[in-house]
Amino acid sequence: MRRSDRLSEIIEIVRDGRLHLARDIARALGVSVRTIYRDMDTLVASGIPLDGERGVGYLLREPVFLPPMTLSMAELEALHLGMAIIASAADPELQTASRTLLAKVAETATNRRKAPDNWGFGVYPQMQAQLGFKHMPTIRAAIRTGQQLCITYHALDDSTSTRMVRPLQIEYWGQVWTLSSWCELRDSFRAFRVDRIKTCVPTGRKFTPEPGKTMQDYLRTMGAEQSH
Repeated sequence: MRRSDRLSEIIEIVRDGRLHLARDIARALGVSVRTIYRDMDTLVASGIPLDGERGVGYLLREPVFLPPMTLSMAELEALHLGMAIIASAADPELQTASRTLLAKVAETATNRRKAPDNWGFGVYPQMQAQLGFKHMPTIRAAIRTGQQLCITYHALDDSTSTRMVRPLQIEYWGQVWTLSSWCELRDSFRAFRVDRIKTCVPTGRKFTPEPGKTMQDYLRTMGAEQSH
C-alpha cells in the first residue's frame, strides 16, 4: 500500500469520532505501530485536526471533508463574493478563515482559462455592523457547544435588560448581525441585534434541544407569522 493511500485509510478509520489505538490501526493496515506514529505526525503537520498522543490513542475532532467537485466560473465568483463579505463583516477568526479558504481554492482550482486576479468585488460594511464583532467568537462557540449565554442588551427604546438565552443562529442582514435565540426570561423566541449587546458571557450551563425551542421551531414560527 502506498503511503498516500495508507494516510487516507487512517483518516477513514478515525473519522468516526472515537478513540483509536495505534496498535489497532497498525493491525488493520498491516504495518508497524512505529509506522502509524510517523503517519500520525504527518497528518497533524498537514493540518488534519487529530487529537491524541503515542500510547494513549487518536481521534479526529470536527472533521469536515468535501468530496471533489466541479465549479463553474459563476460559482467561483459567488464563493469569492461570500468570502469578501465575511472578510469585511465578521469577527477576526472568520476573516482569517475566509482568506485561508480562498487560498486553498486558488491552490487546487484548475481551469483552462486563468481565473481573474481581481474578481471585481468591493464590500464596505457599515460601522454599525462591526460593533458586535467582539461578541461573535463567544456566540459562535456557544452555538456549537449548546451553551447558555447571559447577555446585557440595550434595546432601541434605550431600555437595558439582562437575559439568559439559548443561542440558535446568527444572521447577517447587510447592515447588522442578529442573534436568534430562545429567551428564558420571555419564555419565547427573540432576535437580538449583536451590535446592541453590551456584555455576553457563557454561563457554563449546557442546554439540549427541546421540542418547541429549536431553530427549526423558530423558523416555523416565523413562517407562520409571515403567512398571516
